[in-house]
Order: sequence, then structure tokens, then C-alpha cells
Amino acid sequence: MGRTYCRVQPVTQYPRFLAGHVSHHVEGLSIDFLVYNVYGFTCYAFFNTAFFFSKRIGDEYARRNDGHQNLVRFNDLFFSYHALILSLVTFAQSFYYKRGPTQNASLTARVFFFGTISGLCLSLVFSSGYNTVYLLSFIKLGCSMIKYVPQAWLNYRRKSTVGWSIHNIILDLTGGILSFAQLIIDAARSGNVAEALGNPVKFGMGLASIGFDLVFLTQHYVLYTDRYDPQDLSDIEAQVRYQNTPTYGSTDDSSDNSTF
Repeated sequence: MGRTYCRVQPVTQYPRFLAGHVSHHVEGLSIDFLVYNVYGFTCYAFFNTAFFFSKRIGDEYARRNDGHQNLVRFNDLFFSYHALILSLVTFAQSFYYKRGPTQNASLTARVFFFGTISGLCLSLVFSSGYNTVYLLSFIKLGCSMIKYVPQAWLNYRRKSTVGWSIHNIILDLTGGILSFAQLIIDAARSGNVAEALGNPVKFGMGLASIGFDLVFLTQHYVLYTDRYDPQDLSDIEAQVRYQNTPTYGSTDDSSDNSTF
């Protein structure tokens, strides 16, 4: 289970990166989503690093959880850094490739970023390293909970999912299910199912990922099935030409034949 999750989860980041590389534009992709993605995976990478390598953090966790060890594994560490690198590359694409004039980070995203950074700084000064590391996990969880909302709203406003990779969603759903299942199985094997809540970021990420993936699948395959960009002039012209193309046996064809 862990090996499969480790293979699937890193791959989920590639469709979005490849889509931007091939099309040379990021229109249809929420900039807020990119900001939350980079910030969240940065926090997640630091959180996993602290729990995986720091004996002091591990001992503190065991002391607060009846001697049980934390459930951060190497595959979590690998995934977080791999995802962070690809998120940074995709974020860089938004500066290099074409994007719409209104595609900018919202005030909400900026307030969230600077507010949580301020909280981290205060925690470093007035609280313990363990509590600061856990604050990183909750920031990542917050990013995971809200990062898909701007994209879902953008898809709703445009009535289209063009620019948003559905392959990423399918892979992400698979990874989310595997991540959630691995956490539950590890906790069950240790004899303490409550340990699943000891890694709230992984537990919450699994639930949030599955929920939003189902929303995007519904948007793509049920609600907005036209595969053209409503804000792209070339796509609009192609759609109009397709709709105005007479088909065999149509009224226009029969009238032409009658006058022959």
C-alpha cells in the first residue's frame, strides 16, 4: 500500500505541469490554487522533515501519545519534497506563460499567507519547537482544505474545465484514497487507531483530496462537458464553425439538391 501510494502521489503533479508546458498558457488555472499549493507543500515538507529526522520532536510526540511513535514514513518525506519542487515549477509557469489579465492572487490568499507566517513567527518566539512543527501541519491542512475552492469557483464562473487537468484529478483521487488507507492500516497494525489522528495533516489531506476530486470529476464529466475555452477567441471561432457546419441530410443540403 505504502509503495503504491509513494509511486502514485508524486505522479499527480505532472499532468498540470505538462499541460502548461504543452499549451504555453495557464489560462483556466487559479493563481490562488498555485499559491496555496506551494505554501502548503513547503509547510508539509518541513513538518515531515522534523518528525522524520528530529529525535527531540519524536520523543516529545511519544511522551504526549502514551509512548506511540509518529506515523511519518519515508514515502511521506519523498512525496512532500517532490510535490514542492513540481509546485514551484508550475507556479513559475504562471509568470512565464500567457495568463489572463485578471489572473492574480486574491486578497484572501495574501491575508492567509501573511497571517499564518506571522503566527509561525510568534510560535517560534513564545512556544516550543514541537508546537511550531504542529502549527506547520495545520497550515498545510488549511491550504489543502481551501486551495481547491478558488479553482472550483473559477470552473463554475467559466462553465468550463479547460486549463485544469482532469488527469491530475484522477491520479490525485487514487493517491488520496491510498494515503488515507495507508494511515488507517498503519494505525490498526499498531493497535491504536487513534494514532491516525496523531498525523492530522495526512488524515485531513486524504479526506479533503477525495472530496474535492469528486467535485472536479462532476464538473468535468457531468456539468461542463464542452472541451473549449470560453475566453479563448480561437476556441470560440472553432466552436461556431463546428456548430454551423451542415451535416449530410440537413435542410440546407436537401434544398441545394432540389434546385439542382
